[in-house]
Amino acid sequence: MADKKDEIISMQLDLIRQMTENNIRRLSDDIWGPQRKNQTGKPGSGKRPDGITPSVPPVPPAPPASGGDGAGKSSDEDLIKASDGGDGAVPTDKDEDIPPAESMDDLKAELDSYIGLTEVKREVKNLINMATVYKLRKEHDLPTADMSLHMVFSGNPGTGKTMIARFMARVYHSLGLLSKGKLVEVDRSGLVAGYIGQTAIKTAKVCESAFGSVLFIDEAYALTSRSENDFGFEAVDTLLKNMEDHRDDLVVIVAGYTELMEEFVNSNPGLRSRFNKYVNFADYTGEEMRGIFALNCKKACYVLDEDAEKEVGEYFEAVSEEPGEFGNARGVRNTFEKILTEQANRVAALPEVTKDELMRITLDDVKLALYGQPEAEEKSEEKPEETENPEAEPEKKPEDAPETPADPGDRDPENP
Repeated sequence: MADKKDEIISMQLDLIRQMTENNIRRLSDDIWGPQRKNQTGKPGSGKRPDGITPSVPPVPPAPPASGGDGAGKSSDEDLIKASDGGDGAVPTDKDEDIPPAESMDDLKAELDSYIGLTEVKREVKNLINMATVYKLRKEHDLPTADMSLHMVFSGNPGTGKTMIARFMARVYHSLGLLSKGKLVEVDRSGLVAGYIGQTAIKTAKVCESAFGSVLFIDEAYALTSRSENDFGFEAVDTLLKNMEDHRDDLVVIVAGYTELMEEFVNSNPGLRSRFNKYVNFADYTGEEMRGIFALNCKKACYVLDEDAEKEVGEYFEAVSEEPGEFGNARGVRNTFEKILTEQANRVAALPEVTKDELMRITLDDVKLALYGQPEAEEKSEEKPEETENPEAEPEKKPEDAPETPADPGDRDPENP
């Protein structure tokens, strides 16, 4: 116990010594300048202007960062200093953070593999072909029309707008139209501040973080749906300025409900002139939602019983009539998670669990998740009520009873 106490005291003394040395070094640097350079700016003796070499103990080198290569490199080069216009600790983009360019054939094959989105696929392929020819004309020193890559995505929630925006960032990067090809996703709260003058700064920083990438603004109509004195209009003005100043390396995609997005684009002449490509995302059909659900099951290694699969299909056919309320693909994912919860509750109660049981989804799992009652209870409610004694003979009706002879004393004397 005494040895442990001595060790702790020794560590504390070492820490105090290092802190003192660092404070002395900083104080000396503030008065005489850095000690590692002489007056000519070259590495020298570190003497002061009066020729005296200060007696400052050397500062021990910083230990290497955990998980690094052990070289003990300073991390200053990985940060943007506040004096350089950054926030003081914003990591710079490194080459290894930039995804590699992908083959257009592979990207088109991936696009074709998406379930549904027939109209979207056609529009996206048109954009890919236009961008490809635009790039080829520039490579052959041919004149090119000023091509706007900004887009408006309209449709109900869960129709794949964010997924396609991320896909387009990869396409533009692979074509060499964007230097990074990432997706920076933001909404009104990420652009609008609460005080005058702060919104422009906040929006400009978001745009700066998206240079070389796609800036995806979800529910963009919220920026212009308030009063004229709302700070959202200031965010729109700042956004338009960055779209113009950095049109060669910034793509903006705005998304939201169809009618509201039309109002958003028409609220400002600058928006209407810069967004000239519109992609409408239709709601998923019941069959398409069944396909999405089956794909989720396949990826997660779940197998539905035949009757459970039929029940799920009928459910998606019913909710597809009101997809805006259900949520399309997002609703499918939520349904899938609910069914997995009920399946887990059932499996956890089994005395012995096999691999097949872990993968199996039953009709009761589906019924409990969708309607709150299992199939067994539903069947019991549908059965007719049974008599207490099924073997007993049915009670005879009065008209079926045999006639009994009348008592002789009851006969009419005039009509024997």
